[in-house]
Amino acid sequence: MSDYICGNISAEGGKLFFGGHDTTHLAEKYGTPLYVYDEQRIRHNCRIYRHAMSEYLPRGSFPLYAGKAACFRALYRIMSEENMGVDVVSSGEIYTAFSAGFDMRNAFFHGNCKTDEDIAYAMECGVGYFVVDNRDELFAVNREAERKNIKQKILLRLTPGVDPHTYSAVNTGCVDSKFGNAIETGQASEITRDALALDFVTLCGFHCHVGSQVFGEDVFERAAEIMLRFIAETETKIGYHAEILNLGGGFGVRYIESDPDIDIDNKIKTLGIHISLCSKKLGIIAPRIILEPGRSIVADAGMTLYTVGSVKKIPGYKNYVAIDGGMTDNPRFALYGSRYTCLEAGMTGREHDMKCDLVGRCCESGDIIAKDIYLSSSVKRGDLIAVFTTGAYNYSMASNYNRLLIPAVVMINGQKDYIAVKRQTYADLAGNDM
Repeated sequence: MSDYICGNISAEGGKLFFGGHDTTHLAEKYGTPLYVYDEQRIRHNCRIYRHAMSEYLPRGSFPLYAGKAACFRALYRIMSEENMGVDVVSSGEIYTAFSAGFDMRNAFFHGNCKTDEDIAYAMECGVGYFVVDNRDELFAVNREAERKNIKQKILLRLTPGVDPHTYSAVNTGCVDSKFGNAIETGQASEITRDALALDFVTLCGFHCHVGSQVFGEDVFERAAEIMLRFIAETETKIGYHAEILNLGGGFGVRYIESDPDIDIDNKIKTLGIHISLCSKKLGIIAPRIILEPGRSIVADAGMTLYTVGSVKKIPGYKNYVAIDGGMTDNPRFALYGSRYTCLEAGMTGREHDMKCDLVGRCCESGDIIAKDIYLSSSVKRGDLIAVFTTGAYNYSMASNYNRLLIPAVVMINGQKDYIAVKRQTYADLAGNDM
């Protein structure tokens, strides 16, 4: 068995257990492919952020769950119970949170191209804050707020220009990003003045996001310093003090053994010290800090179970183990070359003596879940394969390519297991066809 076993994964009697549940029993009960989420792990991850942010960051700081990582009603009920805010990026995510009973005053609406319909719907649902990406959106939000005779709270998304070459994560904070308003070009100052001049929006602060899957780098510290300097300059020049500074998300998670295991509590403590020192140096009152964890809330709380359909061995070349899912339920390898830890869930004691690619059933050569991994040479049709750390960007990015069905989502909680999202049916698949 791989040495990479996170806290909610164990092996007993040759069987793989996840959150205390025998994965072979879950597969028999619900079928495969199957997304499985550990509710207790999700709550544990939320509490790490809540505690660290209240302990080390300025008073009133809090985390938002980034729903793009995984979005279904059960998650918003958990976020509500754990006193988390949420960020939403579409009317679909807003509807999901709203219909789950989430208090939308604690929702922040992101996106670089909100339509007029999106803006109106978000206001109708009572979304607390809009994270305004650009001038076109700013004026559109103001117009709709005027029509509704409300004053909408907003943050302005800025791009701090953090050098993307100093870390390996996906960059969203560079000057020429499609997101936000660059500080370097003066556009951040311009849109700040525009927002303060409008009658139907209330500017509450600023937002930035500089990357994803960030491990040991000082990305958050560097971004915070640039943003705090901008806040100080804005206060000096036009007398506006930002109440909120949202630094976005991006802490990395462990997918394979070589990935580091991040101490989130310590990272936030270090960030808090840096923010305090920078604020004192700049002579400003430190704003409330918001962070937007998504992947680090749900990734290691998720696992996907598959059934082997075929094993193809090409002597002197390659070996393939094909499963009953693929890029339709996990497109991350096809998109990013992402790596995963995989294990035979029903026979964990086998020797891993066969190098192979774990591939899906789609009509695409690039339909790969994991490349150059080791499984047992005795793996065969009908065996159960578990892929770890699939809680983020698997279900949320699933598709019906090749008219394959989207798997069920099962939540486990202590001794209980329940369906959070039903398995898609063929009737669902063709339901909108005419």
